[in-house]
Amino acid sequence: MAGNSKADSLAPYKINVPQDVLDDLKSRLKNTRFFDDLDNETEYYGVSTAYLKPLVEYWADGFDWRAQEKRLNSYNQHKVEIDNAPVHFVYEHGKGPNPIPIIVLHGWPWPGEFSLPVVGPLTDPAKYGGDAADSFDVVVPNLPGFAWSTPLARGDLNYWKIADILHKLMTETLGYEKYAVAGSDYGALIASALGHKYADSIIAMQYGQDLPPGMFSNERFWDVTDGWHIPEDASPKLRAGMENFVTTYVSHVTAHMLDGSTITHGLNDSPIGMLAWLLQRWRKWSDKNANFDENFSRDFILTQATTFWVTQSIGTSIRMYRNAVRYPWVPSHDRQPTVEPPAGFTFLLGDAYPPGATTPEERIAAFENGPTYDTFNVDNVNVHQKGGHFVHYENPEGFASDVRNTFRKFR
Repeated sequence: MAGNSKADSLAPYKINVPQDVLDDLKSRLKNTRFFDDLDNETEYYGVSTAYLKPLVEYWADGFDWRAQEKRLNSYNQHKVEIDNAPVHFVYEHGKGPNPIPIIVLHGWPWPGEFSLPVVGPLTDPAKYGGDAADSFDVVVPNLPGFAWSTPLARGDLNYWKIADILHKLMTETLGYEKYAVAGSDYGALIASALGHKYADSIIAMQYGQDLPPGMFSNERFWDVTDGWHIPEDASPKLRAGMENFVTTYVSHVTAHMLDGSTITHGLNDSPIGMLAWLLQRWRKWSDKNANFDENFSRDFILTQATTFWVTQSIGTSIRMYRNAVRYPWVPSHDRQPTVEPPAGFTFLLGDAYPPGATTPEERIAAFENGPTYDTFNVDNVNVHQKGGHFVHYENPEGFASDVRNTFRKFR
């Protein structure tokens, strides 16, 4: 499973944001015109000025981008061009006797850095209390159009087109005949497209969410609830879960699908507007049972926001949603299951999905009795109490452990 010499000859890549870009950002932040956010003390209407203003002030006067840049540059990075799309990726070799190559795919709005906490436990499991025999060669790309995988010269990319690009990254650029795939959120869609079309090249897979290929092909593509209503006889627990699911996930899909470029004009020009849009997702999607500010530091949040800002990737990342509709996925075959490689699943109980599932037993039952189960060749399912939607970042220990357990039998 070793890569070929082409991988060894890849030029290293270092992040180096021009100082004038950072100076412009600071100037914009200092000149922010804050909204007089009346009657929003409880954030009933969304992110409040009271919460946002101190963070913006710190971004302007306290946040040290160069320190974060140095930290990011401590990883082995490369940047290549595949099918007229830039692909930036972290590439770290495993320290065990026979590491399996694995590509770890992030979602929106969480660039590749959200996945970096799993790199250590996967490349060097012995250092984290595991067995060196379970090691992986880890590839963590930024999806084309996200973060450092920019600027993007084509406007048609979506999850299945990115799957084609990343398959070439693993097989042609890095020279692996077979590889493993791990993905969550939009990265889970890419993983499913890979597992459908390139099953012969994939050893096995690990998911953070059970997203099947063909998602967003329904008539109400802009509505993640597909028009459902809360049943009149719903228990208080189910009602609360469904209401929370709506307030957590519905707005961004609708806006991205129906007005992606419309909102991007504002988000790409205003750092505070972009931060507020991203921050609402990070806060709402993270562990509903935990304290966001304790788990997501100001420096981490502002590193992600700065990354989106300096790469001007907010619009190209948003475009991926509507492109799943404009360029619909077409199956490559009619074999069942649709995604053929063995697949493990890591579910975190702090996620808003599925509504009403608050115990491991309920979460597994929701999956086993749900509409996606038969799409996959289910091999291993595990549920963890800690974490919400951002699986690789919020519970890297649990995710890495599940990856090792899933793949142990395939070595």
